[in-house]
Amino acid sequence: MAFSPQIKIPATYMRGGTSKGVFFSLEQLPQALQEAGPARDAMLLRVIGSPDPYGKQTDGMGGATSSTSKTVILSRSSKDDHEVDYLFGQVAIDRPFVDWSGNCGNLTAAVGAFAISNGLVDAERIPQDGIAEVRIWQANIGKTIIAHVPMSSGQVQETGDFELDGVTFPAAEVRIDFLEPADGEGDMFPTGNLVDTLAVPGVGSLQATMINAGIPTIFLNAAEIGYSGTELQDDINADAKALAMFETIRAHGAVRMGLIGSVEQAAARQHTPKVAFVAPASAYQASSGKQVEAADIDLNVRALSMGKLHHAMMGTAAVAIGTAAAIPGTLVNLAAGGGERSAVNFGHPSGTLRVGAEAEQQGDKWIAKKVSMSRSARVLMEGWVRVPGDTF
Repeated sequence: MAFSPQIKIPATYMRGGTSKGVFFSLEQLPQALQEAGPARDAMLLRVIGSPDPYGKQTDGMGGATSSTSKTVILSRSSKDDHEVDYLFGQVAIDRPFVDWSGNCGNLTAAVGAFAISNGLVDAERIPQDGIAEVRIWQANIGKTIIAHVPMSSGQVQETGDFELDGVTFPAAEVRIDFLEPADGEGDMFPTGNLVDTLAVPGVGSLQATMINAGIPTIFLNAAEIGYSGTELQDDINADAKALAMFETIRAHGAVRMGLIGSVEQAAARQHTPKVAFVAPASAYQASSGKQVEAADIDLNVRALSMGKLHHAMMGTAAVAIGTAAAIPGTLVNLAAGGGERSAVNFGHPSGTLRVGAEAEQQGDKWIAKKVSMSRSARVLMEGWVRVPGDTF
């Protein structure tokens, strides 16, 4: 029996924020993969090593967590006043499924650097030294993001002394501005309310803030579901009953937000919405051993991604946190002490994160103008990934 040899596809393995993924330039993909569809999905699944019934992604580039099972495809932008189009694919670990329904805010920090290094940004827009402003069109959700990428001697500067909780080593700071980040699928608050009562069979009636900003997110009060808000990964991820509860909440919240028509459809939309729970500031020891004091934060937030508690905080969920914190009356705002605010510093399992947000009320609706945060990024490896020739 003849077997197809492996083929090589140009790729770069990058960390962005607290995530990492495999980056591709659209024009360097094989012709059959330059259009969205089953062939492209099959290639990305094979690159990452999914589906893997062992849950390890040993035969691929994935790291067997939602934070490390990611892919990015970039191209010169088709939009005016943008440099690059950014398409994100979240690869399921144990199923043959690539979710294209949302953005990855963490990997956004690496998009500008990749675009500059791979010739997707015109040379006249790149300073020899200083900050390059890369205007990104986030194709999954149809939003503009601006990455402020540090440059040194004509090259992207990746090293530096900026420390990001959830990332072991310091690197250069990359500021990210998410412009008008309310999700493109409808109003920022799809139910029309800042707080709803969400009825979840088998769980109960829960207070919930459901928001489309950065990524559709369902915020709950930690105390209502039996938590303190200081939990670390194992406290949730080692509890199968808790994970099932969160998935049930997510499915019913997705229906209430109008993202799906029935709870049965939630399995085909794992990446969105996210579920997070909030609590007033209290001290805890982060997963790194770092002591986080109540006086250093405004509130605690824990969030789930792809069915598991995230080890830090998803960048897109941080956008939702910052936006909701800026709007008086949301559960996030109330947990942070209420009132008006333009920034929030919250605790997560790996430490803390500060997010700035601008929101304003127009008539009976709230509009998010901008959310900003700092991340870091660097190239881990570049060259080619290989997949069997009969993959697609």
